[in-house]
Amino acid sequence: MKNQCCNILGTDVLVTRMEDTVARIENDIDGLRGEYICVGNVHTTVMAHDDPDYRIVQREAAFVLPDGKPLSVYSRKHGFPEAQRVTGPDLMLALFARDNGLRHYFYGATEETLTLLHQKLTQTYPHLQIAGMTSPPFRQLSSREDDADVAKINESKADIIWVGLGAPKQENWMYRHKGRVDGVMIGVGAGFDYHAGNIKRAPRWMQACSLEWLYRLLQDPRRLFRRYFVTNSRYLWLIHREGK
Repeated sequence: MKNQCCNILGTDVLVTRMEDTVARIENDIDGLRGEYICVGNVHTTVMAHDDPDYRIVQREAAFVLPDGKPLSVYSRKHGFPEAQRVTGPDLMLALFARDNGLRHYFYGATEETLTLLHQKLTQTYPHLQIAGMTSPPFRQLSSREDDADVAKINESKADIIWVGLGAPKQENWMYRHKGRVDGVMIGVGAGFDYHAGNIKRAPRWMQACSLEWLYRLLQDPRRLFRRYFVTNSRYLWLIHREGK
């Protein structure tokens, strides 16, 4: 399926809607095996603009979804009125709700978070096929450890591997494992923590007003201050400099 994209600061962001994204993944699951999907936002878009290596990682993805509201707004302003936001956490729920027979694997977060996530998902979606879960150590894995994780994922016969390592770590991990992992990898950042109940999503009105970043900032100001204020300001300046 040909991708219709809007180029934002050098990153081609898919023009899509949630229902179209779900259908694309379900209908082309075999064609997506070994590939990865990035979930883009202002932070990752600015990083890709500034870092040539990370730009390659984004370009090598099967496609980049507009997780951040400013990306879908930009697309609509530049000739794609049908563009809508597709967040990682919402995409997870949309696919979990479908009784489509797909097998899901979860790679990332802590053991405690994965335990909570498993409990909540099996209660809410009794039909959901959870192929496995892995909490990798918060350090560089040895080649042997990495090979063992890949073997475990592939032996599970997972169709979708949800990767929750945070940006840019999760995108770099997916790039290095392109063609090695049998399912399609999707990087979802804090999606595991949201659905485990560790982090609360912003109210819908804040999401609609592009203020979800503020809600998250208030929850974790020390860690997120630089990401949101510095990166968001740089994004606005770069867009202004390009006259767009």
